[in-house]
This record gives sequence, structure tokens and C-alpha cells, in this order.
Amino acid sequence: MERVKVYGADWCEDTQRTRRQLDEWGVAYDYVDIEDDEQATRWVKEQNDGKERKPTLKVGEQVLSVPNEEELKGALRRNGLIN
Repeated sequence: MERVKVYGADWCEDTQRTRRQLDEWGVAYDYVDIEDDEQATRWVKEQNDGKERKPTLKVGEQVLSVPNEEELKGALRRNGLIN
């Protein structure tokens, strides 16, 4: 299973909230600060109709944009990452 990927920015409150939730749930993830990575910025925009929505996550084959707690939990459960 591929690790969860979180694309966001250090200053972004939604990114901070999402990372905190993943940490609390014990979910391993890779974090990419799109402020420092042009390729990651392009990928995020491709997933969001040209918008730079933070955070954008890849959970298995699913892409989530600024998910709330329930959306995030649902995607993690579907991918067997939490119970």
C-alpha cells in the first residue's frame, strides 16, 4: 500500500489540521510543501480545476481536496489505513 500523500503549505491552517488528524490517528504519510515544489503545485492544480486547494491528499487512488474529518476518515477506512 502506498503511503498517504499530503500536498499543502506550512502556513495553511487546513493543512496543519489535516496533518494533526493523521498524526493523532497514527497514519503514516508523506508531506509535500507545494510552496517549494513546482511539480507538486501543478499536480494539485490539475486535481482541482486549476485551483491551488490546500491540502490536497492522495489516499490510494482517491484524491481529496480540503477534506473534513469525516471525508478523511472514510477514505482512510476504504483503504484499510484505520478501523
